[in-house]
Amino acid sequence: MTNVLVVYDRAAGRLLHEQEFEHRRDAFSARLKAEREFGGGTNVEVVVLAAKSRDDLLRTHARYFLTLDDLAARIA
Repeated sequence: MTNVLVVYDRAAGRLLHEQEFEHRRDAFSARLKAEREFGGGTNVEVVVLAAKSRDDLLRTHARYFLTLDDLAARIA
């Protein structure tokens, strides 16, 4: 199982920070710190995603990891 902390700027459509953790509790501790650091504003998402593998996360939560151009190319 992989646990990934993601800080994503919705307005800019880009990933600001990503960090992988083996243990879920460590990921959630880092999430609280990131929420303080990045302000938790309406344009910034701070989330912890969990999946069996990074490839699974890329499939299920691609918008966090791919550029807008990459996402558009997947649709076309």
